[in-house]
Amino acid sequence: MSERRLVHVVDDEDAVRRSVGFLLRTSGFDVQSHASGVAFLKEVKAAEPGCVLLNVRMPEIDGLEVQQQMAQRGVGWPVVILTGHGDVPIAVQAMKAGAVDFLEKPFDKASLLRALAAGFAIFDRHDAAAASAQEAATRIAALTPREQDVLRGLADGLPNKTIAFDLGISPRTVEVHRANLMTKLGVHSLSEALRLAFAAGLGGEARTST
Repeated sequence: MSERRLVHVVDDEDAVRRSVGFLLRTSGFDVQSHASGVAFLKEVKAAEPGCVLLNVRMPEIDGLEVQQQMAQRGVGWPVVILTGHGDVPIAVQAMKAGAVDFLEKPFDKASLLRALAAGFAIFDRHDAAAASAQEAATRIAALTPREQDVLRGLADGLPNKTIAFDLGISPRTVEVHRANLMTKLGVHSLSEALRLAFAAGLGGEARTST
């Protein structure tokens, strides 16, 4: 994410788009406005990621349908629902579907900024996870192919003798590779090595040996 945060405002009321857009820009955000859910969905795949302020009641398709379409298209951006009077039950339904928060119109600046802070915190966690995965992959890439094979076997939950059988080497050789890969990864226990392996996407094919 860039330092300047982007907010997508999806509302069919021009006055709301203008007033919310002005409030956000003067608070340091970048803003992209969309006049309908249909318009937003047409642009979402090519748009820059950001938090989405999504009105519930709109013509053609409502906010809940937009939220559903986002999920189906793999767009996992944080959503804050904007509701009118009497729409709270619908907003609760949206939150059950993954929305971060909802704001009932008219809402104040502090409430809006709190909701967006919660949304962007989700982005920050995703960024941290991505950075962790990249670091783990980089460290594992420094291992030899055979060391990576052994680490993959360990991440799959296999004992040394099974890894040895699968790779056509002796259990003693597996132990040597295991010691070497832990030294290269800079870890002091198998659990630390496994955390790196899992962060890099290794593992998940465990089986029981005989």
